[in-house]
Amino acid sequence: MAFSHMFLLILLSCTLLHHGHARPSRSRKAVVGQVCLRGIKSHKKCYLVVEQPKHYHEANEDCIAQGGTLATPRNLRENNELRDYAKLSSPGNTDFWIGVTDIVKEGHYVDVNSIPITYFNWDQTKKEPTGGKRESCAVLSISAQGKWHDEVCRTERRYICEYLIP
Repeated sequence: MAFSHMFLLILLSCTLLHHGHARPSRSRKAVVGQVCLRGIKSHKKCYLVVEQPKHYHEANEDCIAQGGTLATPRNLRENNELRDYAKLSSPGNTDFWIGVTDIVKEGHYVDVNSIPITYFNWDQTKKEPTGGKRESCAVLSISAQGKWHDEVCRTERRYICEYLIP
């Protein structure tokens, strides 16, 4: 009797694992499809400005829950597209979280997947980044024409999510 219960439990677990593994990819595609209808598409990526201000980590968790991450500009073209899109999508708002941080090691900037950043767009007129250990998360500033500055991660800001288009 105990053996048959154990067998059924293992069978049920395997079934749930199998179906549980398949379901997120389908739902992720569905979420990305819905997001891309509201956001903009550019070079196999989709971006969405989120109007509800959140702390940096909460913003990234929200992007992840929708199948993406905080947007990380990899070159000037992407940075300018994000700037223009954010400006049009959220008039009057100036700063948006992007996926750039030096939380782990001061001065060593990485994206939300811990990959070192090779493109930077710091606001040199304000000698950014200036925050030291206190300010470890980056924002894209519309008022500074898309330049970045570092800020305290617990500050609530609007943010831009990025999704890869398969």
